[in-house]
Amino acid sequence: MKKLILAALAALGVVVAGKKLQESKAEQALWAEATDTLPKN
Repeated sequence: MKKLILAALAALGVVVAGKKLQESKAEQALWAEATDTLPKN
């Protein structure tokens, strides 16, 4: 029973970490777009 609980907690940790990574990448892309330099004409 303990192994099942540990496996469920590990799976939950992977899901949470994946969501955090996606949020971080989205925020990074937003900042890159916001601070992108304008092309010189």
